[in-house]
Amino acid sequence: MSQAPFDKLTTFLKHLERAHLYYTLASHREDTIMVLVTVPGERWEIEFFGDGSVEVERFHSNGEVGGEETLHELLTTYADPERVEIV
Repeated sequence: MSQAPFDKLTTFLKHLERAHLYYTLASHREDTIMVLVTVPGERWEIEFFGDGSVEVERFHSNGEVGGEETLHELLTTYADPERVEIV
């Protein structure tokens, strides 16, 4: 990885810190570092690649807030039924 992509990432993190925006770092694809930013009503996934490219995906909330029943719905929908017993 060249220094330029690392500089791009650290510069972006400094901007977030100056703006007092909370973030976490993750890696879900080879040769990438993902910055996860959560702001009211949105979540951003920004991936910095070793070749210097950047991808940004924004997720917007529709404002609906679910209760405990929503947890069951989500688990039923997305859990692997062979590995997890949903009660």
